[in-house]
Amino acid sequence: MTTAKDLFIITMYPEAEHSVGQGDLSLALAGAELIDLLDAATVTLEDDRIVPDGPPVLDDRLVAEAAAGLIRQVPYERIEDWLWRRGRDLSAAYQTALEEDGELTRKRSGASLFGPRRVELIDTSARRRAVSRWEEGEPALCALALVVGIGPERSDDEPGLADEALTAVVAAVHDAVMELEAVRQRRSIESAAFANLWRGV
Repeated sequence: MTTAKDLFIITMYPEAEHSVGQGDLSLALAGAELIDLLDAATVTLEDDRIVPDGPPVLDDRLVAEAAAGLIRQVPYERIEDWLWRRGRDLSAAYQTALEEDGELTRKRSGASLFGPRRVELIDTSARRRAVSRWEEGEPALCALALVVGIGPERSDDEPGLADEALTAVVAAVHDAVMELEAVRQRRSIESAAFANLWRGV
């Protein structure tokens, strides 16, 4: 399993308290993939640029796909641009991958045979590993989860991100999620204004 898959599992964990929007989650998953690429020494960061630094030694299909999609020409890709490009529909890709791996199952809501299906976690070793990392307060996983609204604010005496590269990635994810929320709010205001115009308010 990877940080990205662990993050997806954590957002579905019953204790997550609220659902995470697909856009927010997709951005955070792209950040988690970048953290995994950094950990594998597949990339390094130079300021805010992602520099391919070695062959991918990754046995995860989605992270390998992310590595294959790296921009390998100077001036390389900025972290923010990576998040938006790689993050497009990424939460759906992770859901499909986890279903194919037997980590998720679809169950019908309510008693009706024709009711909507919801996706649920299966009790697997991967789920237990993700939850263990979460409960142990693994800094990168917890920081990304917090960006999408999962988990309590960290206290000053808790260990943070010691690595500058990880800090830069998490900060970029935070900024992208805030930007996405600003777009949502602007569209909501515009839609409300348009509806009021038609009603003659």
